[in-house]
Amino acid sequence: MGDVAKDLTAGTVGGAAQLVVGHPFDTIKVKLQSQPTPPRYAGAGDAVRQTLAAEGARGLYKGMGAPLATVAAFNAVLFTVRGQMEAVLRSEPGAPLTVGQQVVAGAGAGVAVSFLACPTELIKCRLQAQSALAGAVSAPAPAAAAAGVGDVGVAAATVTTAPAAAAVKYGGPMDVAKHVLRSEGGARGLFKGLAPTLAREVPGSAIMFGVYEATKQALAGGRDTSGLGRGSLILAGGVAGASYWAPVYPTDVVKSVLQVDDYKNPKYSGSMDAFRKILAADGVRGLYKGFGPAMARSVPANAACFLAYEVTRSALG
Repeated sequence: MGDVAKDLTAGTVGGAAQLVVGHPFDTIKVKLQSQPTPPRYAGAGDAVRQTLAAEGARGLYKGMGAPLATVAAFNAVLFTVRGQMEAVLRSEPGAPLTVGQQVVAGAGAGVAVSFLACPTELIKCRLQAQSALAGAVSAPAPAAAAAGVGDVGVAAATVTTAPAAAAVKYGGPMDVAKHVLRSEGGARGLFKGLAPTLAREVPGSAIMFGVYEATKQALAGGRDTSGLGRGSLILAGGVAGASYWAPVYPTDVVKSVLQVDDYKNPKYSGSMDAFRKILAADGVRGLYKGFGPAMARSVPANAACFLAYEVTRSALG
């Protein structure tokens, strides 16, 4: 097998492992990010309890069909582009890359996967968030009643009406795609939220692959990391996964609210408008809604992904 085919195969296996381990955490993250004001869930634990009570364990895997159908392509693109950039950046064939070179390779891979991640995540977020949005009712937030003249903007931002889109009940990934193509601007509608997706994936992937390489080199005591065992790879993958979210999480919140926003009566006119309104309504804390589940997911999911990738890549020679 050529290097591209090996990266395609190993990336597919790694992505499948990541999805199975991490999807329930991702479901809770999206529900917390997209819930209306006043909030339906008191926190991650409450969101888990309500989801299990209303939908059973199956509810934690809602929206998994779309990423499962594209997980091969997504991770194949991510690891293959990264692998090809590694080949370009190497000073000589087989030479290990520096941490800085891995950062560059990760950024390039982030650009490529953004165009696949955006429509996939739009479908996933619609399915994950519809039960939370359906429970929204028109009601003033507590802050609105006590707001003074100087708080008019904040009060207005905290009064949320249930989006008309909440009435739409999607039967599955294909139902979401058909609805968007038919009623939300055609193919362009599937790329709603592309700007924040790029703003998340490019720096996030650069940091993740850079930290992954730095951690491996630290554990190996040098640039040759070929002798690391599975425990070290799991640790490096977990650390890399944790490093991904901290600097880019607000862009993921903006992406999620844009992707579940009502097309006919939008609350947000774009990424910057969503950013400003979230800040006005909830402060900086609003930009980190669902951060706990995201971090809880990222560590084990990325540990599983990198381990599965490395083991599969090694087995392929």
